Amino acid sequence: MADKVFEAGVQAGRLDPQTYEAHFADLHPPLDTHEAVVAADRCYFCHDAPCITACPTDIDIPLFIRQIATGTPDAAAKTILSQNIMGGMCARVCPTEQLCEQACVREMAEGKPVLIGQLQRYATDHLQEQGVHPFTRAASTGKRVAVVGAGPAGLSAAHRLAMLGHDVVVYDARAKAGGLNEYGIAAYKTPDDFAQGEVDWLLKIGGITIETGRTLGTDVTLHELKSDFDAVFLGMGLGGVNALGADGEDKDGVLDAVDFIAELRQASDVAQVPVGRDVVVIGGGMTAIDAAIQAKLLGALNVTLVYRRGRDRMNASPFEQDLAASKGVRIVTHATPKAVIGNGAVREIDFDYVGDDMASTGQTLRLAADQVFKAIGQTLEGGDLPALENRKIKVDGVGRTSVSGVWAGGDCASGGDDLTVTAVAEGRDAAMDIHALLIG
Repeated sequence: MADKVFEAGVQAGRLDPQTYEAHFADLHPPLDTHEAVVAADRCYFCHDAPCITACPTDIDIPLFIRQIATGTPDAAAKTILSQNIMGGMCARVCPTEQLCEQACVREMAEGKPVLIGQLQRYATDHLQEQGVHPFTRAASTGKRVAVVGAGPAGLSAAHRLAMLGHDVVVYDARAKAGGLNEYGIAAYKTPDDFAQGEVDWLLKIGGITIETGRTLGTDVTLHELKSDFDAVFLGMGLGGVNALGADGEDKDGVLDAVDFIAELRQASDVAQVPVGRDVVVIGGGMTAIDAAIQAKLLGALNVTLVYRRGRDRMNASPFEQDLAASKGVRIVTHATPKAVIGNGAVREIDFDYVGDDMASTGQTLRLAADQVFKAIGQTLEGGDLPALENRKIKVDGVGRTSVSGVWAGGDCASGGDDLTVTAVAEGRDAAMDIHALLIG
């Protein structure tokens, strides 16, 4: 281990190149053909499969696994992608251990489910690596749809609309398409620029134009989109970050975890991303876990994740919590930030221990910190939006908003669970409702 691991302050290059390469290698190496066939043979191919019910995109899981078992992975991929056009990314980041694999009959009987997520990756990668797009665009309808946000919900909606013959223009505030898949997911989950590769592959359907650097409310208004297009889908995610509510949180070194993850994802060399020796991450969701693990992988000596409730209340799955612990992240629960201490820059941070009722127990905790990452939830930014519900855009079951001709889905819309796979489903379903309305 490099000596720079023990040096205080925020700095880059704490580890040697070989260690960085090992730390940011693929979290789950892909199955080879033999491994995939063996894994597929464990499936019972249930007629009334509980794994399908547990999948937010309703993929026919027994069917695609049978197709792998019979040596037709490209057919399996089409089965997956017909329901979830971003099946490759979802195979990498979806919490399958809480969804389809938890519902697997093998899991219930033996405590060892069929490797549904890894089999899905095997099939979709097999097809995507050939540069093949399995769907053909329908004849043009002459209708135009605007999509705001090039993340999972927006791209899913755009692809389905284009496939059905509509012309789609996607607006996104960032420099690249992909949304959280590109900017918000841990680098070790999607190495080799997979997110951009999937976007490029998805666009092969045709009929989709992406305009980056275009922000709703600044560069384009909802009124303009309604005037220029036959329908509008909003899938821009959540841009704001909640405040800690602690004294001194404006000190240098107190950062948003989403920005740290985005910087790491866009870095051409992870060794150049600076990290503190003593890092504290505040939050209990996937963003907090991803930030904590990656701080450790970058060479931070001490990384502590602090959450205000118990581990059973964390949004991050038990698998992700255990992964963090296995990487050396210390998890502290039932503690809320009280004050950030330091002369201009953070040096320590004080916490109050709280009970289940969130009342202070009178006990405190002080942690050394030269870097603090906030991961306590994001908020919807911007005005000129349809009616809100719980600080998100209010939608019905197919994504219709309070404004006629405007739909919404993904993290910016009410009712979701902030999962990539759910965003894909919401984009797809809204697209089908838009199509039904446009063709009469």
